[in-house]
Amino acid sequence: MKQRAVSAEGNVDPDRLWARHMELATVGGLANGGVDRQALTPEEAHARKMVIAWAQVIDLAPAIDPVGNLFLRYEGRRPNARPVLAGSHLDTQPCGGRFDGVYGVLAVLEAMTALRGAGWEPERPMDLVVWTNEEGCRFAPTTMGSSAFAGALSVDEVLAIRDETGVSVAEALDIVAEILGPMPSRSLGFPVHSFLEIHIEQGPVLEAHGCPVGVVTGVQGLRWFSIDVCGQSGHAGTTPERHRRDALVTALRILDVLREHMLGGTDHQDVRFTVGRFEVFPGAPNTIPGRVRFTIDLRHPDVDRLDELGAIILDTCERFAEPCAVSVEAPPASPSIRFAESMVGLLDNAARAECIQPVHLMSGATHDAKWLSTVAPTGMLFVPCGGGISHNEAETAELDDLVAGTRVMCRALRELSAA
Repeated sequence: MKQRAVSAEGNVDPDRLWARHMELATVGGLANGGVDRQALTPEEAHARKMVIAWAQVIDLAPAIDPVGNLFLRYEGRRPNARPVLAGSHLDTQPCGGRFDGVYGVLAVLEAMTALRGAGWEPERPMDLVVWTNEEGCRFAPTTMGSSAFAGALSVDEVLAIRDETGVSVAEALDIVAEILGPMPSRSLGFPVHSFLEIHIEQGPVLEAHGCPVGVVTGVQGLRWFSIDVCGQSGHAGTTPERHRRDALVTALRILDVLREHMLGGTDHQDVRFTVGRFEVFPGAPNTIPGRVRFTIDLRHPDVDRLDELGAIILDTCERFAEPCAVSVEAPPASPSIRFAESMVGLLDNAARAECIQPVHLMSGATHDAKWLSTVAPTGMLFVPCGGGISHNEAETAELDDLVAGTRVMCRALRELSAA
């Protein structure tokens, strides 16, 4: 039995791994090959149902918690022991790719399938987890399910959040439940032995190094801002400049000052400043804009510097608001973290056992692993994506890299679940 388990990595099936990616990509599939499968939509629910069906082939038992996090259990010899969790998410951006998040779910499923095929009997349970609303594009904030699991958000707070059409998380979860059917429940935030996540890098480092697997050492900090500039609409042909309260002019002035602050400092190489959404109302060609709404995504690896830059955003919005009114919503910050050295070492050894000399790198993107690191030892792996492109229909990944990452995940899961 032990000898068969040692060879579990050889059971990873490239054809099955790729075929499942392509099949999931049809759920919410777009004409150019991308995917629109936003959190807690019927499309995401059907993707979950597909993964549950594949998991049940190897006898993984499904359960769901109060905020919709989905768990698929590989039972161990000690059912009451703290489980090893591993997984990612199935929700996408509105014009997302076929691998972001999904790979982290399917790689763990394939690794567990390989272990099951090798006759592996873990000491402690393993849970494949699909986190709710990692992307944050339908419901804010991002990484909502994992942050609630870690205790950063309460169930009531999560359920009350609404999307732009007014649908609440609670209402969306009811629709998901109808599609998935009856399912056992899990408590939110139960004790965990450890957590692993694997993901496409969403950046160019691994591809530049020609390395199939990277070990992630930590995740940089993130702050989101939603800014509302309120002026006054008026006729474009009859309102003199001195009488205008043009919300667009004010918004652009604020952004011009902010870009100078963010990208003019000595640490500009570490700052990530993005305006991802910009809406002008009423949007008529012959009407002065009376309102502008935009978002800012701000990231930096240093927690104190992130706070400093966030304070600059708030101060700039206040100082340059005239002649309009400006309001700012700023959800709680997601601070920078470092993963436990023990988990970095475990993943490094697992990669080297596959004859891979892994690159160690910091993640610029926020992932569910960030929140899990606050409640259990956590590790994360990256595999390359073509050109570093992600959150884009052109997102690609090489099968050989996906397989290499899955084999490393298989080794790491086996070691953690044997303890």
